[in-house]
Amino acid sequence: MTNEPTVLIVEDEPDLANLYAAWLREACDVETAYNGSQALEAIDETVDIVLLDRRMPGLSGDEVLSTIRDRDLDTRVAMVTAVEPDFDIIEMGFDDYLVKPVSKDDLLSTVDQLLLRSTYDDQLQEFFALASKKALLDSQKTEAELRASEEYRRLEDRLAVMRAKVDDTISELSNHDAYQRVVRDISRKT
Repeated sequence: MTNEPTVLIVEDEPDLANLYAAWLREACDVETAYNGSQALEAIDETVDIVLLDRRMPGLSGDEVLSTIRDRDLDTRVAMVTAVEPDFDIIEMGFDDYLVKPVSKDDLLSTVDQLLLRSTYDDQLQEFFALASKKALLDSQKTEAELRASEEYRRLEDRLAVMRAKVDDTISELSNHDAYQRVVRDISRKT
C-alpha cells in the first residue's frame, strides 16, 4: 500500500491527460478518465484530488463536479480548463481553477497546495475537537480536579502539539505563491 496521494485526471484530450499524468506520476498515484462517465466510475473515497476539465462531450465537468459534491466525497477538485472563469463559478464547489494552457510547475504547485489544504482541514478538525473537550472540562471541573487528572494533562499536551502543527501548516500555506496571490487579491478588493 502506498502513501502517495491519488490524483484523478479527467480530460477528454488523451494526449493532454497523459501529459498531466506524466508530470504528476513521480509524486502521486495517477488515474485518468477521458470523459465524465469514466470519471464518475473512477471517483471514490480513495481519490484525493480530481483535476477536471470543464468542457467535455457527454457529461460536462460542471456535472461531474456537482455529482462529486452530491456524493459528499472528501476530495479536492481543481478545474483545469480552457473555459475562462465567469460569475457562474461563484456557486461551483471546486477548490481551485486553472486556465489552459497549464505549465508543469503550475499543475504540480496546485496539487501540492490542495494536498496541504486537506492536511490543514484535518488538523483544524482535530484541534477544535480537542479544544472543545478542554473547554468543557474547564467549565465543569474544579482547578484541583484538573490539576490532579493525568488524562487532562495528556489532553493539554495533545492540544499544544496540534496547535504547533496547525501553526506550521499555516506558515507553510503562507509561503506558497498561490496563497499569497489569493491574500493579495482579497486585500486589494476589500
